[in-house]
Amino acid sequence: MRCILFVALLVALSVAATDAIGVNHLPEASLNLNERFFDEVRELIKRRIESKQLPMAASDALALQNQRSYENVPIPAASVPVPVLVENWPTDQHSFGQVTAVSVDPEGNPVIFHRADRYWDVNTFNESNIYYLIEYGPIKEKTIYVLDPKTGAIKSGWGSDMFYMPHGMAIDAHGNYWITDVAMHQAFKFKPFDSKPLLVIGKRFRPGSSIKHLCKPTSIAVATTGEFFIADGYCNSRILKFNAAGKLLRSIPQPPEFLSLQVPHAITLLEHLDLLCIADRENMRVVCPKAGLKSSHGEGQPAATIQEPDLGRVFGVSAYGDLVFAVNGPTSMLPVRGFTIDPRSEAIIGHWGEFKNPHSIAVSVNGSALYVTETGTNHQTNRVWKYVLA
Repeated sequence: MRCILFVALLVALSVAATDAIGVNHLPEASLNLNERFFDEVRELIKRRIESKQLPMAASDALALQNQRSYENVPIPAASVPVPVLVENWPTDQHSFGQVTAVSVDPEGNPVIFHRADRYWDVNTFNESNIYYLIEYGPIKEKTIYVLDPKTGAIKSGWGSDMFYMPHGMAIDAHGNYWITDVAMHQAFKFKPFDSKPLLVIGKRFRPGSSIKHLCKPTSIAVATTGEFFIADGYCNSRILKFNAAGKLLRSIPQPPEFLSLQVPHAITLLEHLDLLCIADRENMRVVCPKAGLKSSHGEGQPAATIQEPDLGRVFGVSAYGDLVFAVNGPTSMLPVRGFTIDPRSEAIIGHWGEFKNPHSIAVSVNGSALYVTETGTNHQTNRVWKYVLA
């Protein structure tokens, strides 16, 4: 406990020291000092934990090894891709609303989901999470745009008169769109450009915590097996796992699983490792429990956890191979940027980018590009950034 309090005090002192000038505009020397500070805090935590570890019985050690066999296998630094910003992309600026989600279709086109003229503020929902503005009807403008990966130009669009408050979007290997709307408290599966969903989870405008209800769902991840996961994020702080037909298989967490989530804001699958990685936003961490795609063995066991002093509130996660790329959002005065995470060693292995209010992230299947979206108050701050992985 003293270690935790000491680390919290160090972070607070660092925040106070940079408050006056803003961390995104610090001189290079100050940024280097900030990096050294966090490195020292990480080392302090590591030494403290190691000093308090007790001898483990041989049977327990073997069980732990089998349970978390992916741990402590560091990825060689030379093989870790580094996101490099593509300057002047898109070539023409777009007048998007708040860009809440980005995904990449099977053809490699980035696709964005935006709110047009809608904004989520204190007047959007009442205390029972009921959407106040139903009488305004769905958003009239197209809410989904397919972009050209080379220029960022709009290739096509759809989704008008369908959604009230867009949030999450994922595109599966077959090109189906999986979408969440926090106002309707529902998740949908669509064929592209269709107005009628193939599948609907949740009750329209009826928030709840039963197995038939959702409450402000945030994100969806779809496996190649057809199984899918919904982050039932803002109210229920749970993950729901379904089979391809939409039958509920399990809820995460569930007894005896000990995993307390606070606003699971985004999710992504690492199928090779059979992990589901969660942007556990208000707990300021990324947690990766077993997905149970290969078998139910391991479900409910302790999740891999990435929680370091500079991570802050994690808004978006996207898997690429055995890595996770993540973006945080404003958290006191911590830098707002991207992170490269290795779930096997439970460590941040890279930092990149500089943002103001990022909301989502996606990597193309072949790893040729990475995209980050930001939400703001005008078309200049509602942005899509493109990176290449070098």
